[in-house]
Amino acid sequence: MKKAAGKKLGLTIYLLGFAGALLFTILLTREGAHDVFRAVAAAGWWLAVIPVFHLLPLFLDSLEWWLLFPPESRPGLPITCWARFLGESFSNLVPAAQVGGDIVRARIAVLYGTPMAVSAGTVLVDITVSVLIQTLFTLIGVSLLVWVTGRTNLLWPALLGAPFAILAVAAFYFVQRWGIFRLFGAIISQWNKDESWRSLVLKSGELDQVLRNVYSRIGPLALCCIVTMISFVTGSLEVWIGLHALGVAANFEKALILECVGQGIQTVLCLVPGALGVREGGYIIVGGLLGVPGDAAFALALIRRVRELALGVPGLIAWQLTEGRHFLRRYGFRTAR
Repeated sequence: MKKAAGKKLGLTIYLLGFAGALLFTILLTREGAHDVFRAVAAAGWWLAVIPVFHLLPLFLDSLEWWLLFPPESRPGLPITCWARFLGESFSNLVPAAQVGGDIVRARIAVLYGTPMAVSAGTVLVDITVSVLIQTLFTLIGVSLLVWVTGRTNLLWPALLGAPFAILAVAAFYFVQRWGIFRLFGAIISQWNKDESWRSLVLKSGELDQVLRNVYSRIGPLALCCIVTMISFVTGSLEVWIGLHALGVAANFEKALILECVGQGIQTVLCLVPGALGVREGGYIIVGGLLGVPGDAAFALALIRRVRELALGVPGLIAWQLTEGRHFLRRYGFRTAR
């Protein structure tokens, strides 16, 4: 049953990846591949500036995750930044949807001495906070889009969809507070009497307790929300720099709208590997409403992908080296014994 489910999930990801690649190709052909690549080439040295600038929102993302750790189990901020960098590299370049990068960063934190339950628990809370702030951020973007363009017909779909998104986040939150992992562990242990499975109940209970502890610390949780919103806004500056590099006359307001709505579309369709085609389509649609030419909007999406490659490829290599070093240490220890 597990193998069949795994095959179905793998097939779904491949199909979504193929659909994204097809959409990417159609949009590139429609906007003119020559015009798009010429616009990207015209960005010149800005292509090197944008990856460097992205280190700022990456640091902010690391900081808001770091704030969630209990003081007695908190890793150093450099370690948190390193884990976040490796996790983001995995999310951007490996077709395993966004959850893959979250697993990687939790794993890296454990390798550097953070208890497994604390690492996994803070990642779950971080995801919950990010989705909530992402929803609010997208609503701000849609509201600004309506105000700038006068397209009031766009407001109602957002207002109708927002309650469902917020309810989903609230449900995820209450499930965590309820102790769902201990319940799952108890169910599994009843099906399998092996002692190794019974230990899962204790581990699940430990994870549930970590979640309760993290959510009970209102001050750090509120600060995490604030830093997350600042990180999203900082990401809009990256879009503004990209538009400037392409020679598109756009103020920060337009860049903020592009980032708000674009991130919202990408989150809704997060199962598409690498958001291939999704990000490009979102930029073209929203950019068109803001007066940004289609080829420039597509080029902007490609510039973001150049940044992901520039940071992601070294990140994947570093992740492999980190895991390899850990493996060799364990192997050497066992051999010595």
